[in-house]
Amino acid sequence: MDAKRKATIMDKETMQRTLKRIAHQIIENTDGAKELVFIGIARRGVTIAERIADYIREFEHITIPIGTLDITFYRDDLSHDSEQPVVGTSNIGFAIDGKRIVMFDDVLYTGRTARAAMDAIMDMGRPSFIKFAVLVDRGHRELPIRADFVGKNVPTAAHEQVSVRVAEFDGEESVDICDLKNDG
Repeated sequence: MDAKRKATIMDKETMQRTLKRIAHQIIENTDGAKELVFIGIARRGVTIAERIADYIREFEHITIPIGTLDITFYRDDLSHDSEQPVVGTSNIGFAIDGKRIVMFDDVLYTGRTARAAMDAIMDMGRPSFIKFAVLVDRGHRELPIRADFVGKNVPTAAHEQVSVRVAEFDGEESVDICDLKNDG
């Protein structure tokens, strides 16, 4: 079933402002972003982590290490997806033990991706804390997960999808609500 774009809720400029705001929230709520590490959930969570790290470097002159996390084998719905899941690589270039982690994803929906990411991180060590940042929280939680830093809360219907498009993967910048209903 193809998704049909229903509405654009963020354009390039709005995304940029939103990511800057999240960067400021992280700075304010983590002692000036000192001694943080960022972990982006592949794929778009990594892009969001990189952009926010760039803003923090611009605002605070702090360089934050960034890791990439692929959670494919931690998902509880693996058997419901494809027979041969596409597995990426995780690249965490730092020890997890004692780290102050901010984990990033593009959209928070059921909470299952965040749970899988936390399981993967905890298998690598014991961080001081894990905070969670998302560009969009669309509701519909199935697990008791919440984001500490949210760009935009967007109530959606079950038949809708939030699509985050970034230049690195999609050649354009937007956040769209798409309709998954098949009207024909």
